[in-house]
Amino acid sequence: MGLNDSSPGAMRNGRGLSDQWAESVVVRPRTTERHITVHKRLVLGFALSILTLIVVTAVAVVLSVRFEECGEQSRDGGAAGEPGSRGSGGSARLNGSRGERTGERGDEEAAQPWRNSRLPGTLRPRHYDLRLAVHMDNFTFSGEVSIELECINATRFIVLHADRLEVRWPQLSNKRMFISRFVMRVHRHFPFPANQMYVVVLHRELKPMRTYRLNVSFDAAIEDELLGFFRSSYMMNRERRYLAVTQFSPIHARKAFPCFDEPVYKATFSLALRHDAQYTSLSNMPVESSSLEDEDGWLTNRFARTPRMSTYYLAWAVCNFTYRETQTDGGVTIRLYARPDAISSGAGDYALHITKRLLGFYQDYFKVQYSLPKLDLLAVPKHPYAAMENWGLSVFVEQKILLDAEVSSSSYQMELTMVVVHEICHQVGRGLVLVTLHECLCFQEKQRFLTDVLHEVMLLDGLSSSHPISQEVEQATDINRVFDWIAYKKGAALIRMLANVMGQPLFQKGLNDYLLSHMYSNAARDDLWSKLSQAMRSEGRDINIGEMMDRWTLQMGYPVVTISKNQSEQLPTHYITVSQEHFLYAQEVRGNNSLQWQVPLTVAVGNESALSAERLIWINNKTETHRVGQMDDSTWLLGNINQTGYFRVNYDLQNWKLLIQQLHTSPQIISVGNRAGLIDDAFNLARAGYLPQGIPLQLIGYLPEETSFLPWHAASRALYQLDKLLDRTEEYSLFSDYVLKQVASRYHQMGWPTNGPGNEGNILQASYQTEELQRELIMLACSFGNKQCHRQAVAYISDWISSNKNRIPPNIRDIVYCTGVSLMDEDVWEFIWMKFHSTGAISEKKILLEALTCSDNTFLLNRLLNLSLSSDLVPEQDVIDVIIHVGRNPQGRSLAWRYFREKWDVLNARYGEALFMNSKLISGVTEFLNTERELNELKEFIQSSGVGAGPALPRALEIVEGNVRWHRLHRRQFYQWLRKPPSAVLG
Repeated sequence: MGLNDSSPGAMRNGRGLSDQWAESVVVRPRTTERHITVHKRLVLGFALSILTLIVVTAVAVVLSVRFEECGEQSRDGGAAGEPGSRGSGGSARLNGSRGERTGERGDEEAAQPWRNSRLPGTLRPRHYDLRLAVHMDNFTFSGEVSIELECINATRFIVLHADRLEVRWPQLSNKRMFISRFVMRVHRHFPFPANQMYVVVLHRELKPMRTYRLNVSFDAAIEDELLGFFRSSYMMNRERRYLAVTQFSPIHARKAFPCFDEPVYKATFSLALRHDAQYTSLSNMPVESSSLEDEDGWLTNRFARTPRMSTYYLAWAVCNFTYRETQTDGGVTIRLYARPDAISSGAGDYALHITKRLLGFYQDYFKVQYSLPKLDLLAVPKHPYAAMENWGLSVFVEQKILLDAEVSSSSYQMELTMVVVHEICHQVGRGLVLVTLHECLCFQEKQRFLTDVLHEVMLLDGLSSSHPISQEVEQATDINRVFDWIAYKKGAALIRMLANVMGQPLFQKGLNDYLLSHMYSNAARDDLWSKLSQAMRSEGRDINIGEMMDRWTLQMGYPVVTISKNQSEQLPTHYITVSQEHFLYAQEVRGNNSLQWQVPLTVAVGNESALSAERLIWINNKTETHRVGQMDDSTWLLGNINQTGYFRVNYDLQNWKLLIQQLHTSPQIISVGNRAGLIDDAFNLARAGYLPQGIPLQLIGYLPEETSFLPWHAASRALYQLDKLLDRTEEYSLFSDYVLKQVASRYHQMGWPTNGPGNEGNILQASYQTEELQRELIMLACSFGNKQCHRQAVAYISDWISSNKNRIPPNIRDIVYCTGVSLMDEDVWEFIWMKFHSTGAISEKKILLEALTCSDNTFLLNRLLNLSLSSDLVPEQDVIDVIIHVGRNPQGRSLAWRYFREKWDVLNARYGEALFMNSKLISGVTEFLNTERELNELKEFIQSSGVGAGPALPRALEIVEGNVRWHRLHRRQFYQWLRKPPSAVLG
């Protein structure tokens, strides 16, 4: 399941940049279709990123919450409210019934299992036969579901999930061996909304080891929301057309049919969809048979039975899309469905072809065939996530799968590639290990992983409101708490650390043994750790992987490891002292923290001309002394080589000074990955108060000599964070001038990309790293006020307006659009607004809309905010991005913050249950608030309106408190350093 964009890399005047994802893939277009150019870098990176491939299953296990285990255990209830009875008998009657007794529950709870937040576990579904009639004219649907049940423990209660469904006439029948089926009498049935459950109470107990069939009829609305079975729309030939699609993960199948909606309850599914014949219907499996009814012109599609799976992987859609298709060498048909105009323009061709290549590639690697006969990719106008990997029917929001190669930037294509790669990981990896609530995270080439995964997740995991990535889920609503960026990205970072500790061949050996032992079965986290430990022992390395990894997966946060040369006269100079403590941004909560980790610390010793081979040291205690190579006053220490470990590294101030001198004189002695890591660690250590504020500023003084993209990208992320803290201060120019000083020489050397004759459409001709470095420098220069950069952007916009021909190179259009809107008059804003409505290219629409948020005109920003939520002029999928990007603009921050509070009820009603979208909105609007007044406003808002927002608001409060604290404790020192004359920088 794809996630939302939370990249801090945003233009100063408001434009938020999308995450720059890249994945190394190559495609071979069919000869009958236009060629799409893909850079060779993608092929090389894809072949070399073995970690990308093997992490698919491993990270799923690390991330698995213990939902399935909990299903077998008793739980304490606590849902309030009495059931609304649909028959005789009340609570007292039920309390005296011969209900089941599970675990050590009291009689009261045992007789009322619907009061428990989890299903009781007395029944298990084996098969669902689901039949739906979909009415697209009035957005309703009716259905019948027949559930084959296996009785585990004797019970009179059938408790299953149903949310917003009008349930009618449940019936239960039993079939004994050689005896025809007979109906069992239902005593009463009623909903229990507090736990989104429906209860059927029987006159007689169901018997263990017997099979029953529950038949339920129901009606519901196709909601204009983003979960369950919801509707969406698009314009075609000036006519609004509608479609309906499902989104069941993590717990929303219950909105579409009565079911056992917890991942542990796996079953097979047969689905029949009846609808107007003008529509097409899709589901996980191919259509097995179709029939057209003459009397009403309706079509019924019956789909083949699915493999055994959880409810949240079931999916269907009713739409009038068209498709392109291809076929793998193994005979799997792949189709991409989208709006007819998008299909005819070839916007889906790129995703279709890389899907074919990826599906074959993963099958070859895992030695397991994709187990379904087809794979459909569906592009929809709105969706709560970038994509959802329903088995056999992956659903994507249009922005993450449709590509117009003539106008899309390389970064947009890389982002799209990453989303597709993520979904295909799920499609192939699911059959190998069906882990409860598993998610796979495939990531791009190693270096980009540092900035886009590791650095990003460490920002969140350094908060006291963080959580372990592996934890028990007591109730369904807890899923919203545990599945966030921390769960996704920290899991990938920990697997990367583990693979580096073991060595790639040994890690792969252990993983292969694990797959052979647990193929097609439910497996726990400890099963993987056991196999990896066995692999280590086979090489004579006695490391308990489970004991090591439990410290990282069952504890929140991560350590900061401080390395210093030994100062004791009793020990020679080749000893170092290493200490660990829980890294937290909030200094006041660091006190009595007892958390410790088993830290695999790699260390090297360097000087002005060379760096020694790295050495692995295990840190198990708060403070330890270790022997390393011979050192003198001119040698420096470097820890966490290439940032393979999930922790930060601090040094004594003398070592920091030596590292900074090294970067200024000969940076190539330190690897690209470590240069990026030093920048990220230094800025975050300073922000948290572990380092003086001048250290990171001194460190980036070497950037004019930096020729690699990754350190620049790490620096720009840190600088944009500081920019949003300082952009409303009186002395802001001290900071912006310092940044421009570091950027100027490299910016002028790299210049601007050309888009001359013959280059149109070749969006990936230059080296990807070179192109991204050029883009990063232009973005920094324009964001912080470089006059030449501003003139170039204005010239591009003026030429476009006068000639009505867009000659702006695709890779920098978002930067140029935003800069032009911020500097030019209202007519330019209206021009961009007009182009936003007239363009058909999805990627172009996205950046044009973001550019509108860059204006310095508060009237226009207010107008955009109001239009976004109260009209059809801004797509519903983009409303959140509009509010967030206005908030990133210093001229619009207070506007967006006020608008967010005023419209909270509307926004929460629309996006509240879509956990990632709601969290994205809250964090995006609040993350750059930094005054005492804004902090007090946030506290008042949480107190009055924050109920139901989950963990997002407490996290937002901690971040804003940290912003205010930084201003109070560190801003003065920060600006004092910037006032130093340049000659004193290295003093």
